Amino acid sequence: MTKARDTANIVGGGFSGTIAGATMEPTGDTAAGDNAAIGFTSAEGLILTGQGSTGDVTIKNDADALVAHVPTGTTGITFAGTPTFPDGSIAVADLDIDGGTDIGAALVDADLMIVDDGAGGTNRKATMARLATYMGGKITGGSMVYLASSGAISDGTASVIFTQFDASKYDHYEFKLQHVIPVTDNVILFAMTSTDGGSNYDTSTSNYVSNGTDDNLSGGSTVGHHVAGFNGSGVGSAANEFGASGTFELMAPHSASYTYSYPRIVYVKNDGDVMGPDFNLSHGAGTVHKVAADVDAIKFLFQSGNIESGEIVMYGIANGT
Repeated sequence: MTKARDTANIVGGGFSGTIAGATMEPTGDTAAGDNAAIGFTSAEGLILTGQGSTGDVTIKNDADALVAHVPTGTTGITFAGTPTFPDGSIAVADLDIDGGTDIGAALVDADLMIVDDGAGGTNRKATMARLATYMGGKITGGSMVYLASSGAISDGTASVIFTQFDASKYDHYEFKLQHVIPVTDNVILFAMTSTDGGSNYDTSTSNYVSNGTDDNLSGGSTVGHHVAGFNGSGVGSAANEFGASGTFELMAPHSASYTYSYPRIVYVKNDGDVMGPDFNLSHGAGTVHKVAADVDAIKFLFQSGNIESGEIVMYGIANGT
């Protein structure tokens, strides 16, 4: 009979090793088919193996609760809880995601990614919103930056509104129109501006002056910034009249002076004729908003009736600061 701290060398009966007090030191390797074995080799160190019905090796805590186990016949380990790894202990090269499941949706600001903080080997999480901020800081002056889209405009939409103005980043804005068609035939497409984020829009006809309505700022009026069409030759909506397409520019809407706009639009008017930018300009395009205020929202709408279909996309022209 051995006592605490006694040492016994055992050879035979399938076991080779030493039992010393409360420790056991095996000196042989395990083998396939072992029901439950503890082994040792100089290369592999301590070896545990077994052949349970659901697991080969199971680790439990003092409360007999499962901590981890190796499912029978597999090479992976399953943890009952969330394993904790020291910061920086997993190399980025080991994060193989080639076989991962695609997110299956558009990225949003709250989505997370992993970055090597300062290239110092410590992995940190960061949101897509941080990436967007970083990329925004890399945009050089004069670059065109996508800001927002109406998407496919639903039949019966009264107006299309954009509020993505940011004077700290953009000096000017461009709006790309694609086949914007009115529900009502022979109507003019306008854009009204707001200085309170879109809560209210300037609808005063005396505040908008366009080329074709007056040659100076003292008279003449229009219901908003002129985009396409003029009285008697508005945008058509009959068969094969595919609305207005082109670019509408809004210059320096944040400045403490009047806001200018200029459309380069092609449209099919109510009798089927095609009107180009030069014709559109000479009959009402090019508008001055006679209010010195910081514009921060814009609304596109026809002079009467709703929008049948089309799309409008907003871009910002990055400033030089």
